[in-house]
Formats: sequence, structure tokens, C-alpha cells
Amino acid sequence: MKNVYLFLADGFEEIEALATVDILRRAGVRVVMVSVMGSKTVSGAHGVSVQADAMFDECSFSDASMLVLPGGMPGAANLGNHVGLCSLLNEKNKENIVLAAICAAPMVFGELGLLEGKKATCYPGFEAHLKNATYTGAMVECAGNIVTAKGPAAVWDFAYTIAEMLVGTENVNDVKAGMLFQK
Repeated sequence: MKNVYLFLADGFEEIEALATVDILRRAGVRVVMVSVMGSKTVSGAHGVSVQADAMFDECSFSDASMLVLPGGMPGAANLGNHVGLCSLLNEKNKENIVLAAICAAPMVFGELGLLEGKKATCYPGFEAHLKNATYTGAMVECAGNIVTAKGPAAVWDFAYTIAEMLVGTENVNDVKAGMLFQK
């Protein structure tokens, strides 16, 4: 069983978090929404509150197949300020676990030095945070174990890309068909 942990902080971009969780779960992936706040209830950037599945300190993450950061502000900044999450990202990067971030959240990877020498993308205006990366402006960019995406409009490509990494093209094509997705 593939296990994905998606991290929520106050100010997260709702569509990026929830569409990603939805698509991954449709693909048969176990997704745990993890709050890095003081409560399981996390408030999105546009007033949508979400009940996380677990608190950060309740999880061991030893079974992680992937870690995902949705964007949004100040959500991405709140993720980057969480010492435990930053430590976990560094640890899992060394283990070559896939790390995925969309919109403003690639800035967390950049500030940690995880994008050095890699191609990356992010929401316009956050490029300076992609320390020593090559900014491409692509909707989705895959560079080794790092996946970055540009913003809310990229959520479909982002979620399908990371789902395919976990369950394969055939399974993701079945999910796309079931969702009537066309491109």
C-alpha cells in the first residue's frame, strides 16, 4: 500500500490540497492529511476549513511513499516555519522519497536547499525562493524525487502526475476516465 502524507497549515490553497487528496484516493492511494497547526481543524486561504486526519506529532512517517505540500499563503509560509516538517523533508529527501509541492509551497523546498541544481516551478513571484534551482515556469516539473507545480490551474496535472508515480499510467488513465477528464 502506498502511503502519502499531505500537510495542512492555516492559509493553505483548498483546491490544491483537496483535489490532490481526491485524485490520489480515487487511484487507491492511502492519503493522510496532516495538520501542522495546534488543531485538526485547519483554515484554508479562502475560508474553507478542513478536518485533518492526524496531527503532525501523531505520525511516524516511516511508511511514507510521498510527502505533499499544497500552496496558498500564508499556508506555505506556515509549512516552512514548522521545524518538524522541515526536518522530515530533509530526512525523506536523503531517503529519495518523492517530495511534491504546488504553487507557493516549492519555496519550502527551495529554502531548505532541496532544489539545488534541479529544474523547478512555482507560483509567479516566488521564484527567488527556489535557491540555486533552474526556474522553468512549466505547469509541472519533475526533477528526480522532487515534483513542483505552478499554481491552482496546475492541480490536475500535478495530482495525476504524482498519482502515476505511485500507481502507474493504466490506473491513472482509469481514474481520468471515471472523472471524465480530457486534455
